[in-house]
Amino acid sequence: MKNSFIAIALFFILFITISCGTTKKVEALKPLPSNNNPVVFKNKTSFISMPVEITLKDLEQQLNKNVNGLIYNDSVLSDDKTEMKIWKTAPIKLSENNGNIVSIIPLKIWAKFKYGTDFMGLNDTREINLNGTITLNSKTHLTNWKLNTNSKIEDFEWSESPNIIVAGKKVPITYIINPTLSLFKSKISKKIDEAIDKTCDFKPHVLNALNQLSNPLLTSEQYETWFKMVPIELYVTEAKLTPTKILLNMGLKCNMQTMVGQKPKSGFDASKIILKPVERIPDQTTVSVVAVSTYESASKIVTKNFQGQEFGAGSRKIKVQKVELWQKDGKMIIALDVLGSINGTIYLSGIPNYNSITKEIYFDQMDYVLNTKGLLTKSANWLLQGTILRKIQENCRYSIKGNLEEGKQNMKPYLNNYSPMKGVFVNGSINDFEFEKVELTDKAIIAFITTSGKMDIKIDGLE
Repeated sequence: MKNSFIAIALFFILFITISCGTTKKVEALKPLPSNNNPVVFKNKTSFISMPVEITLKDLEQQLNKNVNGLIYNDSVLSDDKTEMKIWKTAPIKLSENNGNIVSIIPLKIWAKFKYGTDFMGLNDTREINLNGTITLNSKTHLTNWKLNTNSKIEDFEWSESPNIIVAGKKVPITYIINPTLSLFKSKISKKIDEAIDKTCDFKPHVLNALNQLSNPLLTSEQYETWFKMVPIELYVTEAKLTPTKILLNMGLKCNMQTMVGQKPKSGFDASKIILKPVERIPDQTTVSVVAVSTYESASKIVTKNFQGQEFGAGSRKIKVQKVELWQKDGKMIIALDVLGSINGTIYLSGIPNYNSITKEIYFDQMDYVLNTKGLLTKSANWLLQGTILRKIQENCRYSIKGNLEEGKQNMKPYLNNYSPMKGVFVNGSINDFEFEKVELTDKAIIAFITTSGKMDIKIDGLE
């Protein structure tokens, strides 16, 4: 009995000694994350309206680049009793007339004709040489990102008299060739149409530009923030011709994301891009950006908020050394590593919210996690005071105002004569970013941000 009394007395002495000490150790049970699934969220699609203009000068340059020297060669006489070769002898000149493309094309034509009858060998061949400039009128339409033309020869101006070879000598035949030009017109027109169709296939250029725009962009070295665009569908209207350029409207449906941490992979896959012809495209651009902030990144920002600050009542104070954040059951868990009157880790829970005035993400309905609260009741009731919790809560927030403004500033270079590839120029304007909502996943805090603006693309100087 006496030994039992001594043991109890020693226990109370030890308890009082520990309780009256300046530092107490808290060993709370850590609330584990819900699970370890990857970041999954539903992204709101963006729509970018992009009026496109292609200068006739650029079209002319590309046409001359692709149509050179011998542009037509029919060396088979037996099928239609005609052989023909056509050369371009000088640069093609383009202009517009009543919505059609007018082409001035200097050409040299050599043709061989077989005439007569095969009966008893009563047939002969003749060679004809034509050298002049044709005027071609082409109706245009855009199909599957390819400019197609339907051309007709309107005029043929001779630079030297047409002639026919007789006994090895050139004999002028201007007086008889003009009525027979219909033999050449269809073949020449067809060949020019094929050249324009080949030259004006914009699909490779558009897909190449989208591929460039889809490469993740580093928008902040300090926070390791990347911007990423994933194209989904591409729309285009019928092309319209003006005196100096070809106009069409293009629309892009895509997902936009900002990611924190390592550089994300490009989400571009040309084979999955859906191309849709439409009659009309809205001129307004609506952008919905998903900002993905990892808990690690958010923890670093919140930890900075606590630097140099003390919390407590009277002589009992603590300093927060480190903050860690994660998600559990739809709430944010805030783990505070503290030193001072209490050493250890205390756990708080709260619901993320957004202050549209200060542009801050904060944690509402904050309270101590139950198992932490139980231990605090035994060792540090003063820490449970509402005033201390409110002071801690004030620091458990971080502003995204700078991020929103930085995001806008980071977008500006890509809207000011930005050239993702040679000959393609992007211009536009963007309004202020508006915050929409916050969602928690097992890996990150997801912020949904929207904005609007305008954009246009000019194609001039393609190689």
